[in-house]
Amino acid sequence: EDLVYFLPFTLSHIEWDEIEIDLTTRIYMDCNATTPLEPEVIQAISEALQDAWGNPSSNYIAGAKAKATINQARENVARMVGGKAEDIIFTSGGTEANNLVLHTALEHFRTSCRAAEQREGHRNGSSGLPHIITSNVEHDSVKLVAEHLQKDGEADVTYVPVSKGTARVEVEDIMAAVRPNTCLISVMLANNETGVIMPVQEICQRVKSLNKRPERLRILLHTDAAQALGKIRVDACELGVDYLTIVGHKFYAPRIGALFVNGPGRRTPLYPMLFGGGQERNFRPGTENTPMIAGLGKAAELVTSNLSDYESHMRTTKLYLEERLKAVFNGKIRFNSHFPGADILPNTCNVSILGPTLQGWRVLSNCRRLLASVGAACHSDSGNRPSHVLLSCGVPPEVAANALRLSVGRATTKADVDAVVEDLKETVQLLEEMN
Repeated sequence: EDLVYFLPFTLSHIEWDEIEIDLTTRIYMDCNATTPLEPEVIQAISEALQDAWGNPSSNYIAGAKAKATINQARENVARMVGGKAEDIIFTSGGTEANNLVLHTALEHFRTSCRAAEQREGHRNGSSGLPHIITSNVEHDSVKLVAEHLQKDGEADVTYVPVSKGTARVEVEDIMAAVRPNTCLISVMLANNETGVIMPVQEICQRVKSLNKRPERLRILLHTDAAQALGKIRVDACELGVDYLTIVGHKFYAPRIGALFVNGPGRRTPLYPMLFGGGQERNFRPGTENTPMIAGLGKAAELVTSNLSDYESHMRTTKLYLEERLKAVFNGKIRFNSHFPGADILPNTCNVSILGPTLQGWRVLSNCRRLLASVGAACHSDSGNRPSHVLLSCGVPPEVAANALRLSVGRATTKADVDAVVEDLKETVQLLEEMN
């Protein structure tokens, strides 16, 4: 979900080694795209590279050290999401974790249908194509997988639209989409562009009541928690999900991920997509990337220990940012992350500066200090078109075209905010004068 950065010059006909960018003068407000590594995380990775270089499946000292490092990281990641160590499966990242969930849902549906047919001696009423329910604002690693399955005739998919009033997917709309052959509901915990937190716990409560019916095929429950972790408290068991996707580079860890599975292979099905040496209990084989796993574990430990401080700082900084934007631009701005009754991530400010020449890409390409984005890299091929997420939330096209997503982080200061708002002010004046 890395985002597109706009630099104040055209890169065609210019060699990269000819370009020097003084990043010390830049202010980074794109923490929903990716985050830098915490120093403690870098240290954990470095120590693992030096001391835990052995194959974790080997019995000699370096291998045993690697295995112990992985086990400790698994404990730390589990603690961060309120699970047990056995519930954590390490993956290459969030995309693989999300793919694994959808793959599992289809395999579980087919297996369940075959078992029912054998028991009853005829085709079960829930057989046919498996049905998946998701929202229309999901990350592409869910959305595109679902579209691919639908296109290939492997599954039916319902994309439940978010409410234009709250930008949330509503529980009743999810429940209304349920069919006898529904096998998976996948709804992100928080949206990466608007910061809106989805009612995942309420959805899970309703679906679990439905799952108690003996005639009913079990509906599996998944949430992609990439944008929520490290910003708000996340407890998979309280949410009631079967699967929860963990993405390291959103909470100051390296680009590696994990999947929480509530009792993998026992309470909750999990079918591998890869086959190999049996690592991760055969659910995700491949020799473990020990240093990156160590970094993920350390970052998770930091979240568990410091979340309240992180959340408080980001919320205070974001509120200050919004106050300064309102003060400087007065009636010329609209906040696309403000919806009545919606809970919003503490760090996310999606704002449009209104004006015919103030499209988001144009503003960012002329800013001297601000590093931010207008939308996710998974949508960067859409050119300068407005974000489909904002349009789905009811934001008018001319407002959505001017959107800037400013996502602050643990190290963002009020001085940074002041500098960014001044940068935006000067840029807007420049563009309006040019017009």
